Amino acid sequence: MIPSTYPAREEIARLTARMLLEIEAVHFNADEPFTLASGLPSPTYIDCRKLISFPRIRSTLMDFLTVTVMRDAGFEAFDNIAGGETAGIPFAAMVAERMALPMTYVRKKPKGYGRNARIEGAMSEGQRVLLVEDLTTDGGSKLSFVDAIRETGATCGHTAVIFYYGIFPETVPNLREHGVELHHLCTWWDVLAEARDQGSFSKDTLDEVEAFLTAPRAWQDARKGA
Repeated sequence: MIPSTYPAREEIARLTARMLLEIEAVHFNADEPFTLASGLPSPTYIDCRKLISFPRIRSTLMDFLTVTVMRDAGFEAFDNIAGGETAGIPFAAMVAERMALPMTYVRKKPKGYGRNARIEGAMSEGQRVLLVEDLTTDGGSKLSFVDAIRETGATCGHTAVIFYYGIFPETVPNLREHGVELHHLCTWWDVLAEARDQGSFSKDTLDEVEAFLTAPRAWQDARKGA
């Protein structure tokens, strides 16, 4: 069912951050930083995949994501909802259900046998496709999915995520240069503000997280090989 209520953008961000903290999807550790997929250190880590195990929260966030996309992109802007393998697949399915649209998913690479397809499901030339993912850092991984969608003759000018890092200034310009608009529910700044309000972590930890969010590349460079 398509949601009929539209919370203010700021309230959506605050509540999303609160839910992520509540299910312990957010991890802060300044003393023993996490290693990201890039190999770089970070005092922050978020696991949006945990959301699928919390029905009330996942339902609310999918309502939020659906109304955010419709408000920002239009009520009749899409013909197909595509999820990126693997984390985006369940969220794309839930958004597609709410918008009463077909759902597909995009593989990271061809499966290597059979049709050797990257697109699973029915996607046709001329369809306007929304790419749904769990999160984005710098937007780079989205471009491969977008290109795979466009190779079918469909168009893809929008991607929607639950969580956007919001700390790398090149993200939105890079996506826009590729013809893609980003829609999201909350960022690290929203999570940090809610964590401070809740007292979820020590002040020293949150101060170090803020230092990272303010200058992530400098923070990482100072700790490479540490």
